[in-house]
Amino acid sequence: MARKKTPLDFEQSLADLQTLVERLENGELSLEDSLTAFEQGIRLTRDCQGALAQAEQKVQILLERDGELAQEPFDAEQPE
Repeated sequence: MARKKTPLDFEQSLADLQTLVERLENGELSLEDSLTAFEQGIRLTRDCQGALAQAEQKVQILLERDGELAQEPFDAEQPE
């Protein structure tokens, strides 16, 4: 059974990323903890970039309709 991915909370992900950057800049993490934080930061960055790309697609759909607002299904689970 495929589990649907929960929607990304962009603002929370961005705040988490900022916290990670501050911890890394602080310089008090061990090398292992720094690498773990860096990996998590990369994942958050990719998630945020994906959310921004989806938002851009939604805006493009609206612009292609000459700005006419109409509800249209949008598949956020597109294959990569």
